Amino acid sequence: MAFGQVVIGPPGSGKTTYCNGMSQFLSLIGRKVAVVNLDPANDALPYDCAVNIEDLIKLSDVMNEHSLGPNGGLVYCMDYLEKNIDWLQSKLEPLCKDHYLLFDFPGQVELFFLHSNAKNVIMKLIKKLNLRLTVVHLVDAHLCSDPGKYVSALLLSLSTMIHLELPHINVLSKIDLIESYGKLAFNLDFYTDVQDLSYLQHHLDQDPRAAKYRKLTKELCNVVQDFSLVDFTTLDIQDKESVGNLVKLIDRTNGYIFAGLECSAVEFSKIAVRPVDWDYYRYPYCC
Repeated sequence: MAFGQVVIGPPGSGKTTYCNGMSQFLSLIGRKVAVVNLDPANDALPYDCAVNIEDLIKLSDVMNEHSLGPNGGLVYCMDYLEKNIDWLQSKLEPLCKDHYLLFDFPGQVELFFLHSNAKNVIMKLIKKLNLRLTVVHLVDAHLCSDPGKYVSALLLSLSTMIHLELPHINVLSKIDLIESYGKLAFNLDFYTDVQDLSYLQHHLDQDPRAAKYRKLTKELCNVVQDFSLVDFTTLDIQDKESVGNLVKLIDRTNGYIFAGLECSAVEFSKIAVRPVDWDYYRYPYCC
């Protein structure tokens, strides 16, 4: 059994920076980490890459050969990866013995709420390699400063959660920069807890561009609230405490906190409901 994270999010949300920072943090607390780059458009990697999709297929080659744009090219690459999943499996098998895995996926959001190829890749790996994965969905925190963009982020997060059907954590990334985009209309808790979205309506009405979509926006907010699935945690990738708190959440969702423990059902239940500040140094299980 191996554990890891599926890192996704829109372009510019900080996925590659996240993988770099998270791999460094996990290494510092004693875990062997392998970063797997599955973004064929990412040709400037700041981290040491254990597996790189460019060894299998390159986006530039696909675009040139098939006269595709970047979006169509990424869909083609994910289809190609799915059909050649044995290549990826063979690369991952040696790593699964003692490594914690970070999968750096493309930023094309359609791959995770519309198309099935990326999901099929993840599900096949889970089945073939006995992986325990949590989806970490990054959303740039600056979207909170614009009510319309925030509602869009909520819908994207909800659609992705429903489509992927995996343990899932939504993260407001670059939280340290949020004040640089202007004062928020509400306290940060409003945006992380996704509280009563009707309060957003007044602020949306102030934008003349959004006025004619008032009824649509209201219905979309109702959809998000009716499912009652979306909330966010925050992240400053440069802050050790912030990264550590996120690691604790992830370890609870994918079951890492239970790895290597021999406990009764009662003890497991106590760990599951324990406050988030449990001591991850106490559980040095590496894979």
